[in-house]
Amino acid sequence: MDYCKIMRDLREDADLTQRQVADILGTSQTMYARYERGANELPIHHLIALCNLYRVSADYLLGLSRDKRKQSH
Repeated sequence: MDYCKIMRDLREDADLTQRQVADILGTSQTMYARYERGANELPIHHLIALCNLYRVSADYLLGLSRDKRKQSH
């Protein structure tokens, strides 16, 4: 599963709209939609924000692991 689908699934599971997530990230709904479609690459600071928002690891969001748990330091 690619990270675009994971991003969309996490957003939908949280009952959030693209506009709401875009507001949290400080970007436009149009740009966030481009991230979900894979038309633009997701900047690292948005990756971190999404991991914090959904309480998942970056590995999970990027499709590198099936383990959703965020690692604590």
